[in-house]
Amino acid sequence: MNTQDQHHRGRLRPRLVAAAGVAALTLSAGLATPLNPVPQQAEAKEGKKVLTVAVAQSVDSLSPFLASRLVSTSIHRLMYEYLTNYDPADNHAIPGLATKWEPSADKLTWTYTIRSDSKWSDGQQATAEDAAWTFDKMMTDEGAATANGSFVANFKKVTAPSATQLVIELKKPQATMAALDVPIVPKHIWEKVGDFSKFNNDKSFPIVGNGPFVLTDYKADSYVRLKPNKSFWRGAPKFDELVFKYYKDGDAAVAALQKGEVSFVSGLTPAQSAALKSERNIKVNDAPGRRFYALATNPGAQARNGKHFGDGAESLLDQKVRQALFMSIDRQTLIDKVFQGHAVLGEGYIPPRFSTYSWKPSAGQALAYDPAKAAQLLDQAGYKKNGDGKRVEKNGKPIDYRILCHATDPNDKAVGQYVKEWFGKLGIGVTLDCLDNVTDPWLAGKYDLAFDGWSVNPDPDFVLSIHTCGALPATPKDTGATDNFICDKKYDELYDQQLAEYDTAKRTDLVKQMESRLYDTGYMNVMAYPNAVEAYRTDQIKSIETMPKAAGNIYGQDGYWSWWSAVPAGSSGASSDGSSSTGIIIGIVAGAVVLAGVGAFFVMRRRSTAEDRE
Repeated sequence: MNTQDQHHRGRLRPRLVAAAGVAALTLSAGLATPLNPVPQQAEAKEGKKVLTVAVAQSVDSLSPFLASRLVSTSIHRLMYEYLTNYDPADNHAIPGLATKWEPSADKLTWTYTIRSDSKWSDGQQATAEDAAWTFDKMMTDEGAATANGSFVANFKKVTAPSATQLVIELKKPQATMAALDVPIVPKHIWEKVGDFSKFNNDKSFPIVGNGPFVLTDYKADSYVRLKPNKSFWRGAPKFDELVFKYYKDGDAAVAALQKGEVSFVSGLTPAQSAALKSERNIKVNDAPGRRFYALATNPGAQARNGKHFGDGAESLLDQKVRQALFMSIDRQTLIDKVFQGHAVLGEGYIPPRFSTYSWKPSAGQALAYDPAKAAQLLDQAGYKKNGDGKRVEKNGKPIDYRILCHATDPNDKAVGQYVKEWFGKLGIGVTLDCLDNVTDPWLAGKYDLAFDGWSVNPDPDFVLSIHTCGALPATPKDTGATDNFICDKKYDELYDQQLAEYDTAKRTDLVKQMESRLYDTGYMNVMAYPNAVEAYRTDQIKSIETMPKAAGNIYGQDGYWSWWSAVPAGSSGASSDGSSSTGIIIGIVAGAVVLAGVGAFFVMRRRSTAEDRE
């Protein structure tokens, strides 16, 4: 079981790659300990239907204003409604807390109709005032903007004229107004919070929400428990309880699945997948994923105030050096040997599952595997070999790049060995710095290269925003929204243009220009698009929704469809109300307003999605 990246559109706070480590919890599958209070069988003895999901990531925060890891943002999708959601069949925008939305003629004012049949789990009505307060808090409180601040950066004013009407005024047109992936929280609960930068929402249970599940219990680095929200407007989930159980060791998680102690496992290695396919009562799902897997370069960590920090190698500031490293990596070998065919060759920043935005370099632009040309580029850049065959920095010291990687991720370790060999042939040394916790050195800019990955959303705006100058931390002491400190003025210009562009074809072209720019600068070397390889017990789960429906993932979706739709084995019916979830959604879509001039943008979202996907 591989570590997963953060979600989903994994939101801000420099996301620190996927499974960012965290305190260890190594349990033998089936061993009862204080850290393992979850029932031994996924289906509790007292007859409750419990769906237990093994996860390789620990929760970074239960506050939707702070969380960036995939496991955390996935849980927030279960706890809180967003204004809009994504249809699980084709990813187009459908109603969430809002039943419809429409812009003014100049696209600067958006009016959302808030549904009147959504209640908070404490019985109070969810209203437009809750949404207005959520957005306003993000606009006025830097701590509250940590995870999702990019969505409101262009907001001018947000008001709630009535309980069912939300009005958002913009500084300039914004094409993502039907893709605001922001959890709406209850004002009457959150207005009591003091410091949003420190409040983790993990001290009082159950946590009040209006999503399909209510979070009832949590133990750091161990488990998260949720129960169905019986008043959820789409209908309550069918399982009596949903548990996310943390496993640091992937083999232990797989063993737990085989024993029936967990219902579901994701991030399977090729060997684990092959072994589980022959197991009775276990179904393996192997489908195109929504993630990319990359080797990111430290471009010189900096803050928005112009202060530089960290200790990234000076040679990596040279574009020719970055491109040389790009050309020294044989991506096809990684697909064949490491991923063993359970991935697609990496090229552009957006995975091919998002067909509308997926981009490939032209033949003349491609930085194809070419060690000889890579060596020439290094020579041209002035980084030549010394008498010992070692490339040296301008200060005369041999180049020895530190690659930050996850100690719990077998892919990082395996890819790292290949990279070490390939760089070595160029005369460049490599030290694999595999840690349980990559967060601290990443935030501090104390690395040269790092294995990186994100889950990508149906709308690519967020994952593109994390490379803008505005995403940098305000000062070296602050936490920003940046992925790895990239700040490129040309890229920023393109980002601003795509955000304001409603024409589908024009916006798509701008997004692809951004991907081209990222590729040429060499900051992000996308090596692969891993498949979603996961498995579940058919004697515990009768049916469950993938996203997209035809061939998609179960864990880490852009929505709550998988866990909400899951039907316990032995149950009748296909979803929470006895009809298929797809049928429910088709009925709901009819209520969505698609306006002339904006309709094309909504239709554009129906592309395949790709995960880091956040």
